[in-house]
Amino acid sequence: MRRTGGLGTVAYYWIAAAVVILDQWTKWLVVRYMRLGESIPIIDNVLYITSHRNRGAAWGMLEGQFWLFYLITVIVVAAIVIYIRRLKPSERLAGVGLGLMLGGAVGNFIDRVFRKEVVDFIHTHIGTYSFPVFNVADSALTVGVILLFVHMFFFATPEKGNE
Repeated sequence: MRRTGGLGTVAYYWIAAAVVILDQWTKWLVVRYMRLGESIPIIDNVLYITSHRNRGAAWGMLEGQFWLFYLITVIVVAAIVIYIRRLKPSERLAGVGLGLMLGGAVGNFIDRVFRKEVVDFIHTHIGTYSFPVFNVADSALTVGVILLFVHMFFFATPEKGNE
């Protein structure tokens, strides 16, 4: 049975669109105004804007495997859209999480298709640990996954089937 989230469903696509626009705009700024490797301190020893490129997945894994990223992204995007279409109106937290995930996936997909690399620029330090450089799309994906887990573990109710 197909469920629809009504007007709320459209909001999840707007969230995804906002993520893609913000992601692509910030990446454009970095590419346009910074040299590769250049770093601008925002908060010394904590937060920097660093122009970085990634030809792989998270932390550079599977570098150069574009066909794999294209395939995985198409499957993930299709699954997210199907899941969004099946959400109940009461499942807003899951919808927001899925919207963030959709926007993040599309944002990095655009980079892989048109740049053949992902532009990263948010560089944080936690104590002496230098966290790998990431971007708005990565942030949206991470927050989206966290929201989806919170929904599943704290708010989702098991479906009762015909037994």
